[in-house]
Amino acid sequence: MGVIGILGAGNVARALAPALSAAGHDVIVGTRERLASTAASAEIVVNALPGAVSVEVLGGLCRVLAGKVLVDVANAVEQGPDGFTSRLLYRNLAEELQRTLPDTRVVKALNTVGPAALMAAPASLAVPPSTFLCGDDADAKKAVVGLLTDLGWPPQRIIDLGGVETAWWPESFVLMVRPLIAALGPVPFALALAH
Repeated sequence: MGVIGILGAGNVARALAPALSAAGHDVIVGTRERLASTAASAEIVVNALPGAVSVEVLGGLCRVLAGKVLVDVANAVEQGPDGFTSRLLYRNLAEELQRTLPDTRVVKALNTVGPAALMAAPASLAVPPSTFLCGDDADAKKAVVGLLTDLGWPPQRIIDLGGVETAWWPESFVLMVRPLIAALGPVPFALALAH
């Protein structure tokens, strides 16, 4: 198994790093001063940076990210005074990353799950959740499906929505978080597609 680099050391990294390590992957977590070396060492890179800074920071890593698979789990949002999303900063963050990183294979996934711990524990919800893939490179998406399977996501719950331009659909889900928490309280959540 190849090296997985996780850019960012927050909640997403704390959830994914141990789970991917337990599945047999070599995992490197890159803090701000080690992002470039982490990206250079990895075959698959997870964007666990805050969405609001992702384009700027990852754009600075354009050369080291060339040829890599970038799993974008971020949501780029502006927060209101209550701490909830008030608007999206990009119509489509994943598509903006793909434009900024033309030689990187961007795949959107896992951004409709909260809190981050659920990314590595989908079976902990009463109803099996779904996650969505958006990206232009079929081989990159296969690699991401492999990672998701290692995290406990059943293949039938991983839904390929098509190219990176479709990522605005799952990215828009973050706008529902405020009303969902108002209705349900601060409970873990994820989208689940019944079919």
